[in-house]
Amino acid sequence: MNHRPTILVSSPYPADLIAKLAQAATVIAPPTGHPLIGYDEVRSHAAQLSAIINQGELRVDSALIAEAPSLRIVASASIGVNNLALPAIRARMAWCTNTPGAFADATADCTLGMMLMLMRRLGEAERFVRANRWQAFAPGSWDGLLLRGKTLGLIGYGRIGRAVERRATAFGMRVIHHTRTWSAEQGWRSREALLAEADVVSLHVPLNADSTAMIDANALARMKPGAWLINLSRGAVIDEPALISALENGRLSGAALDVFAHEPAVPEVLRKMENVVLTPHLGGGSQEGRREAQEQCVENVLRVLRGERPIADCIVVEPDAAARG
Repeated sequence: MNHRPTILVSSPYPADLIAKLAQAATVIAPPTGHPLIGYDEVRSHAAQLSAIINQGELRVDSALIAEAPSLRIVASASIGVNNLALPAIRARMAWCTNTPGAFADATADCTLGMMLMLMRRLGEAERFVRANRWQAFAPGSWDGLLLRGKTLGLIGYGRIGRAVERRATAFGMRVIHHTRTWSAEQGWRSREALLAEADVVSLHVPLNADSTAMIDANALARMKPGAWLINLSRGAVIDEPALISALENGRLSGAALDVFAHEPAVPEVLRKMENVVLTPHLGGGSQEGRREAQEQCVENVLRVLRGERPIADCIVVEPDAAARG
């Protein structure tokens, strides 16, 4: 009887990594020219699967897991795990891993880039030139703000928040931060104190019950008048109608948003605002980081198939924890 395990890779992967997996298992992957294996097709293979590798685009829900009795690991090349039914994975006694370190530097780079675009009016100026509206050099008319001397408030102070801090400090910013639990680290503030003190508030939190609509009308009212808001975490962390109101009434000077509550839909009013920078959920994406995440997923799957533990920093759910109930 053939006991060779089966691995499903739901999105395109480099050929050399697919070949590495194929040395240890049968691999189901998207055919050339097809970007993804959809949920229904994944589910049709569920009964034979030992491992699923995805990049955050696949919903690995309880129905799918219930039909995968041989499943031993779900490896996600992403930071977030909102698309994964973690209780069902625990019940299946399977491992679940993500890649929290692979995207941290890219997200931090993007945070500083969006901050510069927003406060130096780079996006607005670029559109002005593309529209052929530039008629003459006009000193002073495009002056923005320096980052130097401004106070950056980080809500979320994990890998990404700390990476943002290092970059912001190099620009001469003063950095304060907030985490859900009190910290003796220098710069920690309560959320209310941070909102009142920061010139720029940057969000770097996972989406959960505590963070959903964290930045609502009350939070926005607590922010320093004329402050700036940046979100590279998850769209639902912000109450979008409340944000739009704060931008329209001048409470905030502007916002930079990489994520939205109902992606890919972006409210039309935000798309029309010149003091808002909008990007299509690209913050963590870099060629180097993507490759690192893919390599980590492959390594984690192969380790589990050999009866070993995944990379420690990647573990979200482990079977022993599930067994203790």
